[in-house]
Amino acid sequence: MKEALFLQYLEFEKRYSPHTLTAYRSDLIHFLTYLSQNYGLSSAADIRASHIRSWVILLVTEGLSPRSVQRKLSVLKTYFRFLLKRSYISANPMLKVTTPKAGKRLPVSLAATDVSKMLDRMDFPEADFETLRDRVVLELLYATGMRRSELLGLTWDNVDLSQCRLKILGKGGKERLAPFGEKIRSRLVEYKTACQQQFPEAGRLVVLDDKGKSPNPKWLYNKVKFYLSGVTTIEQRSPHVLRHSFATHLSDNGADLNAIKELLGHASLAATQIYMHNSIEKLKRVYEKAHPKAKTEDPPINP
Repeated sequence: MKEALFLQYLEFEKRYSPHTLTAYRSDLIHFLTYLSQNYGLSSAADIRASHIRSWVILLVTEGLSPRSVQRKLSVLKTYFRFLLKRSYISANPMLKVTTPKAGKRLPVSLAATDVSKMLDRMDFPEADFETLRDRVVLELLYATGMRRSELLGLTWDNVDLSQCRLKILGKGGKERLAPFGEKIRSRLVEYKTACQQQFPEAGRLVVLDDKGKSPNPKWLYNKVKFYLSGVTTIEQRSPHVLRHSFATHLSDNGADLNAIKELLGHASLAATQIYMHNSIEKLKRVYEKAHPKAKTEDPPINP
């Protein structure tokens, strides 16, 4: 089915992140295993739209949301375009498959007060390496809007302490610069010294686990979830929530949408506009609460 070649293409040509590669591999293997077990297919050229629709029905009956099905079909779209481009198939079966519609989901973010509360709990006069590291992780995610994979790949070579900015390697190998404040600069200096004292033989990675090694994505997810659980009850408590919070708070405070796009490393403005929607909803609530003409009934006229 050429799945190995496809995954190599995503990793080395498209330069997808390890997290995205893992998700693509899992979805594709699930699909191909389904075809093999139910239709005995072993060649991509034999796959038809009817086979894909049958798989979609299975996903829906298993209780997957339309958004989850959309994501899995997105993997297949990329897969079949790859096969067609390299002449492994003569027609793209995905062209005859309708993707289920999903309602627009607004990004979940924290209140700025919750972020401050979380960091205040970690403000100790003599912090050890682990506490300094954890605070740097949380502050960088929130102050720069970095993705989890971007933070795990960040090296000291790309931290410019004199100019207070990071060089971030984003999706598709695209680089962007992210500024940070003086307080974070001081925190990074203190943390870097702690790293050198605790693990003098460690490499150039900024984020190290408790043994001085490169952490895996699950480690970072659990670390952030632990601290977020202390200040919020929202269901989603992942590193991406801090990225959403970064963008939402910038938008709420009047930042230019194009500037937010560049800071997030989005390829198009469309991906950034959802944060503007959050700000508009906030303004609507303020209007409905404060403006007399927003009331359902006009105020009485004094005779």
